[in-house]
Amino acid sequence: MIIDCHGHYTTAPKALEDWRNLQIANLNTPALGPKVSDLKISDDDLRESIEKNQLAKMLERGSDLTIFSPRASFMAHHVGDFNTSSTWAAICNELIYRVNQLFPNHFIGAAMLPQSPGVDPKTSVQELEKCVREYGFVGLNLNPDPSGGHWREPPLSDKHWYPIYEKMVEYDVPAMIHVSTSCNACFHTTGAHYLNADTTAFMQCLTSDLFKDFPTLKFLIPHGGGAVPYHWGRFRGLAQELKKPLLEEHLLNNIYFDTCVYHQPGINLLTEVIPVKNILFASEMIGAVRGIDPQTGHYFDDTKRYIESNRQLSTEDREQIYSGNARRVFSRLDHLLQQQGK
Repeated sequence: MIIDCHGHYTTAPKALEDWRNLQIANLNTPALGPKVSDLKISDDDLRESIEKNQLAKMLERGSDLTIFSPRASFMAHHVGDFNTSSTWAAICNELIYRVNQLFPNHFIGAAMLPQSPGVDPKTSVQELEKCVREYGFVGLNLNPDPSGGHWREPPLSDKHWYPIYEKMVEYDVPAMIHVSTSCNACFHTTGAHYLNADTTAFMQCLTSDLFKDFPTLKFLIPHGGGAVPYHWGRFRGLAQELKKPLLEEHLLNNIYFDTCVYHQPGINLLTEVIPVKNILFASEMIGAVRGIDPQTGHYFDDTKRYIESNRQLSTEDREQIYSGNARRVFSRLDHLLQQQGK
Protein backbone atom coordinates (compact mmCIF):
# COMPACT_ATOMS: atom_id res chain seq x y z
CA MET A 1 0.00 0.00 0.00
CA ILE A 2 1.25 3.47 -0.86
CA ILE A 3 0.02 6.32 1.32
CA ASP A 4 0.59 9.89 0.18
CA CYS A 5 0.64 11.96 3.36
CA HIS A 6 0.55 15.37 1.66
CA GLY A 7 -2.34 16.22 -0.64
CA HIS A 8 -4.34 19.44 -1.00
CA TYR A 9 -7.65 20.07 -2.74
CA THR A 10 -6.12 22.37 -5.34
CA THR A 11 -8.72 21.42 -7.96
CA ALA A 12 -11.87 22.34 -6.02
CA PRO A 13 -14.75 23.58 -8.19
CA LYS A 14 -14.46 27.24 -9.16
CA ALA A 15 -17.56 28.06 -7.12
CA LEU A 16 -15.40 27.76 -3.98
CA GLU A 17 -12.95 30.43 -5.16
CA ASP A 18 -15.80 32.65 -6.30
CA TRP A 19 -17.41 32.43 -2.86
CA ARG A 20 -14.10 33.25 -1.19
CA ASN A 21 -13.55 36.26 -3.44
CA LEU A 22 -16.95 37.62 -2.44
CA GLN A 23 -16.15 37.06 1.22
CA ILE A 24 -12.89 38.99 0.86
CA ALA A 25 -14.55 41.77 -1.12
CA ASN A 26 -16.97 42.32 1.75
CA LEU A 27 -14.61 42.11 4.72
CA ASN A 28 -15.62 45.60 5.81
CA THR A 29 -19.30 44.97 5.14
CA PRO A 30 -19.84 41.35 6.22
CA ALA A 31 -23.61 41.77 6.16
CA LEU A 32 -23.32 42.17 2.39
CA GLY A 33 -20.99 39.23 2.00
CA PRO A 34 -21.99 35.75 0.87
CA LYS A 35 -23.78 33.36 3.19
CA VAL A 36 -22.53 29.83 3.64
CA SER A 37 -25.78 28.63 2.07
CA ASP A 38 -24.94 30.60 -1.09
CA LEU A 39 -22.19 28.13 -1.95
CA LYS A 40 -23.61 25.44 -4.23
CA ILE A 41 -21.31 22.53 -5.06
CA SER A 42 -22.92 19.23 -5.97
CA ASP A 43 -21.52 15.74 -5.47
CA ASP A 44 -21.16 15.50 -9.23
CA ASP A 45 -19.03 18.66 -9.18
CA LEU A 46 -16.80 17.10 -6.54
CA ARG A 47 -16.52 13.80 -8.40
CA GLU A 48 -15.51 15.52 -11.62
CA SER A 49 -12.90 17.67 -9.88
CA ILE A 50 -11.31 14.61 -8.24
CA GLU A 51 -11.70 11.90 -10.89
CA LYS A 52 -10.10 13.98 -13.63
CA ASN A 53 -7.29 15.23 -11.44
CA GLN A 54 -5.99 13.78 -8.15
CA LEU A 55 -7.54 10.34 -8.54
CA ALA A 56 -6.44 10.02 -12.15
CA LYS A 57 -2.85 10.86 -11.15
CA MET A 58 -2.96 8.47 -8.19
CA LEU A 59 -4.08 5.57 -10.38
CA GLU A 60 -1.54 6.45 -13.04
CA ARG A 61 1.37 6.72 -10.63
CA GLY A 62 0.46 3.86 -8.32
CA SER A 63 -0.50 5.46 -5.00
CA ASP A 64 -3.49 4.16 -3.09
CA LEU A 65 -4.54 6.65 -0.42
CA THR A 66 -3.99 10.38 0.07
CA ILE A 67 -4.22 12.30 3.33
CA PHE A 68 -6.16 15.22 1.92
CA SER A 69 -6.56 18.75 3.24
CA PRO A 70 -7.80 22.11 1.96
CA ARG A 71 -5.57 24.01 -0.45
CA ALA A 72 -2.70 25.46 1.57
CA SER A 73 -2.43 28.76 -0.28
CA PHE A 74 -6.19 29.24 0.13
CA MET A 75 -6.00 29.10 3.93
CA ALA A 76 -4.77 32.72 3.90
CA HIS A 77 -5.16 33.19 7.63
CA HIS A 78 -3.96 36.80 7.35
CA VAL A 79 -7.20 37.77 5.57
CA GLY A 80 -9.93 39.28 7.74
CA ASP A 81 -10.47 38.29 11.35
CA PHE A 82 -11.20 35.11 13.26
CA ASN A 83 -14.81 35.06 12.11
CA THR A 84 -13.61 35.24 8.51
CA SER A 85 -11.22 32.33 9.02
CA SER A 86 -13.71 30.34 11.05
CA THR A 87 -16.35 30.43 8.33
CA TRP A 88 -13.82 29.73 5.59
CA ALA A 89 -12.18 26.82 7.42
CA ALA A 90 -15.53 25.19 8.13
CA ILE A 91 -16.51 25.38 4.46
CA CYS A 92 -13.19 23.97 3.25
CA ASN A 93 -13.14 21.16 5.81
CA GLU A 94 -16.69 20.12 4.95
CA LEU A 95 -15.72 19.82 1.29
CA ILE A 96 -12.81 17.57 2.24
CA TYR A 97 -15.20 15.44 4.29
CA ARG A 98 -17.53 15.14 1.31
CA VAL A 99 -14.63 14.05 -0.90
CA ASN A 100 -13.73 11.44 1.71
CA GLN A 101 -17.29 10.15 1.69
CA LEU A 102 -17.39 9.95 -2.11
CA PHE A 103 -13.97 8.26 -2.38
CA PRO A 104 -13.48 6.45 0.94
CA ASN A 105 -10.83 4.08 -0.41
CA HIS A 106 -8.63 6.85 -1.76
CA PHE A 107 -8.89 9.92 0.51
CA ILE A 108 -8.87 10.66 4.23
CA GLY A 109 -9.01 14.13 5.72
CA ALA A 110 -6.63 16.48 7.51
CA ALA A 111 -8.07 19.66 8.99
CA MET A 112 -7.51 23.29 8.19
CA LEU A 113 -7.65 25.41 11.35
CA PRO A 114 -9.40 28.79 11.59
CA GLN A 115 -6.25 30.60 12.69
CA SER A 116 -6.03 34.37 12.68
CA PRO A 117 -3.10 36.71 13.50
CA GLY A 118 -2.92 37.63 17.16
CA VAL A 119 -5.82 35.36 18.11
CA ASP A 120 -5.43 32.74 20.84
CA PRO A 121 -4.94 29.31 19.19
CA LYS A 122 -7.47 27.79 21.58
CA THR A 123 -10.14 29.33 19.34
CA SER A 124 -9.16 26.70 16.74
CA VAL A 125 -9.81 23.77 19.05
CA GLN A 126 -13.52 23.53 18.34
CA GLU A 127 -12.99 23.11 14.58
CA LEU A 128 -10.27 20.54 15.20
CA GLU A 129 -12.55 18.58 17.51
CA LYS A 130 -15.33 18.59 14.93
CA CYS A 131 -13.02 17.41 12.17
CA VAL A 132 -11.63 14.53 14.23
CA ARG A 133 -14.78 13.42 16.02
CA GLU A 134 -17.44 14.05 13.36
CA TYR A 135 -15.51 13.90 10.09
CA GLY A 136 -12.98 11.23 11.05
CA PHE A 137 -9.97 13.30 10.03
CA VAL A 138 -6.59 11.87 10.99
CA GLY A 139 -4.39 14.98 11.07
CA LEU A 140 -4.27 18.74 10.74
CA ASN A 141 -2.31 21.55 9.13
CA LEU A 142 -0.81 24.03 11.59
CA ASN A 143 0.30 27.40 10.27
CA PRO A 144 3.20 28.78 12.37
CA ASP A 145 2.82 32.17 10.67
CA PRO A 146 -0.83 33.19 10.22
CA SER A 147 0.37 36.75 9.46
CA GLY A 148 1.33 35.60 5.96
CA GLY A 149 5.09 36.09 5.86
CA HIS A 150 5.61 38.64 8.64
CA TRP A 151 6.15 36.15 11.51
CA ARG A 152 4.31 37.95 14.30
CA GLU A 153 3.34 34.89 16.35
CA PRO A 154 5.54 33.36 19.06
CA PRO A 155 7.70 30.38 18.06
CA LEU A 156 6.14 26.92 18.04
CA SER A 157 7.87 26.17 21.33
CA ASP A 158 5.93 28.92 23.12
CA LYS A 159 3.01 28.11 25.42
CA HIS A 160 0.90 30.23 23.09
CA TRP A 161 0.44 27.04 21.02
CA TYR A 162 -0.17 24.63 23.88
CA PRO A 163 -4.01 24.50 23.55
CA ILE A 164 -3.55 23.01 20.07
CA TYR A 165 -0.85 20.61 21.26
CA GLU A 166 -2.97 19.41 24.17
CA LYS A 167 -5.79 18.51 21.79
CA MET A 168 -3.37 16.88 19.34
CA VAL A 169 -2.01 14.67 22.11
CA GLU A 170 -5.51 13.84 23.36
CA TYR A 171 -6.60 12.68 19.91
CA ASP A 172 -3.15 11.44 18.83
CA VAL A 173 -3.22 13.40 15.59
CA PRO A 174 -0.05 14.79 14.02
CA ALA A 175 0.25 18.28 12.59
CA MET A 176 1.81 19.10 9.27
CA ILE A 177 3.56 22.42 9.82
CA HIS A 178 2.36 24.27 6.74
CA VAL A 179 2.20 28.01 6.08
CA SER A 180 -0.14 29.61 3.59
CA THR A 181 0.03 32.47 1.09
CA SER A 182 2.75 35.04 1.63
CA CYS A 183 1.63 38.66 1.58
CA ASN A 184 5.23 39.79 2.05
CA ALA A 185 6.78 40.68 -1.31
CA CYS A 186 10.17 39.46 -0.08
CA PHE A 187 8.99 35.86 0.06
CA HIS A 188 7.52 34.02 -2.90
CA THR A 189 4.81 31.78 -1.48
CA THR A 190 5.91 28.35 -2.69
CA GLY A 191 9.53 29.03 -3.61
CA ALA A 192 10.61 30.84 -0.46
CA HIS A 193 7.93 31.19 2.24
CA TYR A 194 7.09 27.48 2.38
CA LEU A 195 10.72 26.37 2.56
CA ASN A 196 11.64 29.14 5.01
CA ALA A 197 8.84 27.98 7.29
CA ASP A 198 9.88 24.34 7.12
CA THR A 199 13.41 25.24 8.18
CA THR A 200 12.25 27.76 10.78
CA ALA A 201 9.85 25.31 12.42
CA PHE A 202 12.63 22.75 12.82
CA MET A 203 14.97 25.33 14.35
CA GLN A 204 12.29 26.55 16.76
CA CYS A 205 11.95 23.01 18.03
CA LEU A 206 15.71 22.50 18.18
CA THR A 207 16.27 25.51 20.45
CA SER A 208 13.52 24.46 22.84
CA ASP A 209 12.54 21.54 25.06
CA LEU A 210 9.02 21.36 23.66
CA PHE A 211 8.95 17.59 23.46
CA LYS A 212 9.75 17.25 27.14
CA ASP A 213 6.37 18.86 27.78
CA PHE A 214 4.71 16.85 25.01
CA PRO A 215 6.64 13.60 24.52
CA THR A 216 3.99 12.13 22.18
CA LEU A 217 3.47 15.26 20.06
CA LYS A 218 4.13 14.64 16.35
CA PHE A 219 5.07 17.18 13.69
CA LEU A 220 5.42 16.48 10.00
CA ILE A 221 7.63 19.01 8.26
CA PRO A 222 6.77 19.03 4.56
CA HIS A 223 8.72 19.68 1.37
CA GLY A 224 11.50 17.38 2.53
CA GLY A 225 12.13 19.52 5.59
CA GLY A 226 13.16 22.67 3.72
CA ALA A 227 16.88 23.24 4.22
CA VAL A 228 17.16 20.85 7.16
CA PRO A 229 18.58 17.69 5.51
CA TYR A 230 20.97 19.70 3.33
CA HIS A 231 22.36 21.49 6.41
CA TRP A 232 22.13 18.60 8.88
CA GLY A 233 25.68 19.20 10.06
CA ARG A 234 24.85 22.81 10.88
CA PHE A 235 21.86 21.76 12.97
CA ARG A 236 23.85 19.05 14.74
CA GLY A 237 26.53 21.60 15.54
CA LEU A 238 24.05 24.19 16.78
CA ALA A 239 22.39 21.61 19.02
CA GLN A 240 25.79 20.75 20.45
CA GLU A 241 26.60 24.41 21.14
CA LEU A 242 23.21 24.86 22.82
CA LYS A 243 23.92 21.86 25.07
CA LYS A 244 20.99 19.94 23.59
CA PRO A 245 20.95 16.15 23.23
CA LEU A 246 21.84 14.52 19.93
CA LEU A 247 19.19 15.33 17.34
CA GLU A 248 18.14 11.69 17.10
CA GLU A 249 17.12 11.86 20.75
CA HIS A 250 16.14 15.52 20.93
CA LEU A 251 13.84 15.76 17.89
CA LEU A 252 13.56 12.59 15.83
CA ASN A 253 11.08 10.84 18.09
CA ASN A 254 8.64 13.64 17.29
CA ILE A 255 9.54 15.22 13.94
CA TYR A 256 9.09 13.62 10.52
CA PHE A 257 9.77 14.70 6.94
CA ASP A 258 7.92 14.05 3.70
CA THR A 259 9.24 13.29 0.22
CA CYS A 260 7.95 16.40 -1.60
CA VAL A 261 11.38 16.90 -3.11
CA TYR A 262 11.23 17.11 -6.87
CA HIS A 263 14.47 15.68 -8.17
CA GLN A 264 16.46 12.50 -7.70
CA PRO A 265 19.57 14.01 -6.01
CA GLY A 266 17.33 15.71 -3.44
CA ILE A 267 15.59 12.46 -2.52
CA ASN A 268 18.92 10.67 -2.41
CA LEU A 269 20.25 13.25 0.04
CA LEU A 270 17.10 13.12 2.18
CA THR A 271 17.26 9.34 2.55
CA GLU A 272 21.00 9.36 3.20
CA VAL A 273 20.85 12.00 5.95
CA ILE A 274 17.50 11.43 7.66
CA PRO A 275 16.70 8.03 9.19
CA VAL A 276 14.22 6.03 7.13
CA LYS A 277 11.87 5.83 10.11
CA ASN A 278 11.40 9.60 9.91
CA ILE A 279 10.48 9.80 6.20
CA LEU A 280 6.90 9.60 4.91
CA PHE A 281 5.96 9.31 1.26
CA ALA A 282 4.26 12.36 -0.24
CA SER A 283 3.92 14.11 -3.57
CA GLU A 284 1.69 17.21 -3.07
CA MET A 285 0.76 16.53 -6.66
CA ILE A 286 -1.20 19.09 -8.64
CA GLY A 287 0.43 21.53 -6.26
CA ALA A 288 3.23 24.04 -6.40
CA VAL A 289 5.23 22.31 -9.15
CA ARG A 290 2.99 20.82 -11.83
CA GLY A 291 5.16 20.73 -14.92
CA ILE A 292 7.24 18.07 -16.65
CA ASP A 293 10.97 17.94 -16.02
CA PRO A 294 12.65 18.34 -19.42
CA GLN A 295 15.64 16.33 -18.18
CA THR A 296 13.56 13.24 -17.39
CA GLY A 297 10.35 13.63 -19.36
CA HIS A 298 8.34 12.95 -16.20
CA TYR A 299 6.35 15.20 -13.91
CA PHE A 300 8.46 16.85 -11.20
CA ASP A 301 5.91 15.80 -8.55
CA ASP A 302 5.88 12.11 -9.51
CA THR A 303 7.91 11.38 -6.39
CA LYS A 304 7.37 7.62 -6.41
CA ARG A 305 9.85 7.43 -9.30
CA TYR A 306 12.56 8.91 -7.09
CA ILE A 307 11.93 6.40 -4.31
CA GLU A 308 12.00 3.50 -6.77
CA SER A 309 15.23 4.74 -8.35
CA ASN A 310 17.02 5.29 -5.06
CA ARG A 311 19.70 2.59 -4.84
CA GLN A 312 20.45 3.00 -1.17
CA LEU A 313 16.95 1.97 -0.06
CA SER A 314 16.11 -1.66 0.61
CA THR A 315 12.71 -3.20 -0.07
CA GLU A 316 11.97 -2.89 3.64
CA ASP A 317 13.00 0.76 3.61
CA ARG A 318 10.62 1.50 0.77
CA GLU A 319 7.77 -0.24 2.56
CA GLN A 320 8.40 1.94 5.60
CA ILE A 321 8.44 5.11 3.54
CA TYR A 322 5.41 4.15 1.45
CA SER A 323 3.10 3.12 4.27
CA GLY A 324 4.64 1.80 7.48
CA ASN A 325 5.76 5.18 8.79
CA ALA A 326 2.48 6.87 7.86
CA ARG A 327 0.50 4.23 9.72
CA ARG A 328 2.72 4.67 12.77
CA VAL A 329 2.58 8.47 12.74
CA PHE A 330 -1.12 8.72 11.81
CA SER A 331 -2.42 6.22 14.34
CA ARG A 332 -6.06 7.01 13.59
CA LEU A 333 -5.47 6.15 9.96
CA ASP A 334 -3.84 2.87 10.94
CA HIS A 335 -6.81 2.00 13.14
CA LEU A 336 -9.19 2.72 10.27
CA LEU A 337 -7.17 0.61 7.84
CA GLN A 338 -7.04 -2.25 10.32
CA GLN A 339 -10.82 -2.12 10.63
CA GLN A 340 -10.95 -2.44 6.83
CA GLY A 341 -8.63 -5.44 6.95
CA LYS A 342 -5.76 -3.58 5.30
